[in-house]
Formats: sequence, structure tokens, C-alpha cells
Amino acid sequence: MNAGETIPVTVLGGSLGAGKTTLLNHLLTHAGDRDIAVLVNDMGSVNVDAELVADESDLAVGDGVTELSNGCICCELQDDLETAVVRLARERSFDHLVVEASGVSEPGPVARLFVTSRAAARYDVAGLATVVDSRLFADTFGDGDPERTVAEEGDGSVRPLSDLLVEQVESADLVVLNKRDLVSDAELAAVRDAVEALRPGATVVETDHGDVDVDLLLSDLHDPDATVGWRAALEGEAGGDDGNEDDHEHVEHADADRDDHDHDHGETPHAEATYGVTSFVYRRRAPMDPDGAAAVLGNLPESVVRAKGSLWVAGAEDVHFTYSQAGPSAYVAAAGPWVASRPEFEQDTYRRNHPELDWHDDHGDRRTELVFIGRGMDEDALAAALDAHLLDPGADANAGDYPTDPGAEVALAEPTRERESVPTTGATPEGGR
Repeated sequence: MNAGETIPVTVLGGSLGAGKTTLLNHLLTHAGDRDIAVLVNDMGSVNVDAELVADESDLAVGDGVTELSNGCICCELQDDLETAVVRLARERSFDHLVVEASGVSEPGPVARLFVTSRAAARYDVAGLATVVDSRLFADTFGDGDPERTVAEEGDGSVRPLSDLLVEQVESADLVVLNKRDLVSDAELAAVRDAVEALRPGATVVETDHGDVDVDLLLSDLHDPDATVGWRAALEGEAGGDDGNEDDHEHVEHADADRDDHDHDHGETPHAEATYGVTSFVYRRRAPMDPDGAAAVLGNLPESVVRAKGSLWVAGAEDVHFTYSQAGPSAYVAAAGPWVASRPEFEQDTYRRNHPELDWHDDHGDRRTELVFIGRGMDEDALAAALDAHLLDPGADANAGDYPTDPGAEVALAEPTRERESVPTTGATPEGGR
């Protein structure tokens, strides 16, 4: 690496047991003449050490850094990540950095460190790669019985595993469908199509034991402007959306504009043709009954893999709520006030600075706008279930269970901790696949 050149970084993510360490072992074994540094940003339960990098290390150099015989460096982070990567670049010479994110984190926030901190002067993000346990993904979002439903954070708290799996896929430039030998061809195709719907444009490869082509893994894949499936659908871009709208006859509401009372279809052609993976957008210019919205959105059919968007809730009509669902987990959060609820001069200023803002003469930016991604969804039935809980603007309602402080959230649905959040005895360990 010449002086003054930035070092490419690949951030590797994936849930515990997905096979990240096995993939790293494969990478280091087949690094060739590349000088690679590997940093492990984990909770300490799973480490890349001499035993898990093909017994190639033969010189300990202190501070948790091991020099490998093929010129690679392996470092278990024991201090701040930013400090560690800057120090590593200053004290070592290497061609590429691979950072393994914790099994309970998303690669995106780790990658942003290399863009927004002092590390940006020395590094350039080449790609975000997510390793997916194909069996676990198929069981979590299909009809199977996943071995675990929650992921344990470093502080002992838990989060729904479905949430984590979706967010790790949505942040990826490269998705590695590992353990393909543990699923049928039909299950693997369904997993692949769901992944492609969640993250359109990502490179997807299938492996048994993390044997990804090293050139592909280390190539420049990162697109900082790439959009995730739900956002692409809201923007009318997902899967060649032609912009056509289907108006449906529903119960009329005095102030619900018919032009905004529709749902749009954004389809992923290959996915739909093979396994029925589609997306559609539900848009309404009327508030929803708080209890009714919670009942429907907290109990979506299993055919819905991912849903996200904005909610206009009666009884709290000044608050812009956001909704997020991934498999069996669903949350509503307060995002702050609607622009329409701000003083008029603030509204005018905001609208001048954001001419793309969808604005209604009567309701401003207040709306319910949700995108649903799934397999074999009954879109009409889901839209009808939501429509049954639409109210007139200003209707009397009690939204007491909904948070109002920006950033606060409430769970509408979450998996119970019926199973352990780590693989059970006899399950494949992180380094075993």
C-alpha cells in the first residue's frame, strides 16, 4: 500500500452461527499474496484466533494482534473500534481490512465509522457483506420452527431475531446464503427471492461452508446510494413499478381524498414469477383508530416478511408515527411532529426546502403510507382489514398506549423468549460452518 492511498474496507455481518468465522477462515486461507488485516468487533463470545484461522498464526505481536504466516493480521478488538483501526493503519502495512461485526449488530453502523470519523482519512468502504444462515432464515420467515427467535445483546437485553436478520440483509452490498445444503432447492430459492426483495440490487451468492470467491468478497461493491426494498417501493421504484394505481371501493370517509385512497403494486418480476414475492404500498389520507391499527399491524399474516412506513393515528394527530415489522416482530415509534402540525412559518420554510414533500391541501403531510413485502400476500384482504379501522380526521380516540416523545417506541408484537438466544447443545458453532 503506497503512502497516501486509502485502504479498502469490507465489513462482514451476520447472525451468530451464520458462518462468518468460517468465511473468514476461507478468506485468510485463500488470500494469496494479499496482505489482509481482520478485525473482530464482537462481544467476546466468538473470536477469530489461531485455532480458527487454519492454524496459520505463528507470531504474537501484542495488544491482541496476531501476525499470520501469509501476511494477514488478526486483531480481536479490545478497545474503541475507531482508535483500533486508526492505530492499525498507522502501525501496520496491509492491502485490505476486513471487519467482522458482532453477531447482534448490523454492518451499516460499523461501515459508517469509516465515513464519518477520523478513520475516513485512511480507509474507504469497499463493501458490506452479510452472511445468512439459510436454514434459520427459511424457518424464521417461512413455515418452519426456528431454533431461536431472539438475539441477545452485549448487555444481556434481547431483540427479535427476525428484526436483526432483515436489517442485516437490508444494509448489505453482498449477501452470502450459507448452509445451502441444509435447505431444499425450493426453500433456498424462496430465501433468495425474499433477500432480493428486501435488498434490490445486492449481489447474492450461495455457499455450503462460506467458500465465497475471495476476489468477489474483496471487490468494490459498495453503493452508498443504494435503497432497500421497502423504500424503493414507497418511491415507486421497486421491481419496475409502472405507477398504476388500483382504487378500491371501501367505506367512505368525509375527508379521505379518493385520489389518495388506494394501494399501489411494486413487483419484483423474477421473484413473483417463481415464488410470489411481491410488494405493495397502502396509502390513505385518513387517521387510523389506535386500537384497530395495533390489532392489524401487530398480527400480520405470515406471508408478510417485511413492512415499514408512516402512520397517522387518531387521538395523536400531531405525531408522525413510524411502523416497522420483520417477521414476528412489529413496533411503532414516535418520529416527531408532522410538518402540518408545526407553526405556519415553519411549514412554509420546510416546504420551500423540501419541494418533493407530498402535501395535501387539507391534511398537509399527514398520511398512512405502508409498504408490505412478502410471498403470496392477499393484498386486498390486508387493505380491507386496515380500511376497517380508518376514522375521520379529528375523530375522538384514545391513543394513550402510543408514545409521543421522539424516538420512543412500543412493541405491537414480538417473539417470546421460548428458546435460548444462542445455539443449543449440538448446534453448529459459529466457526463450524
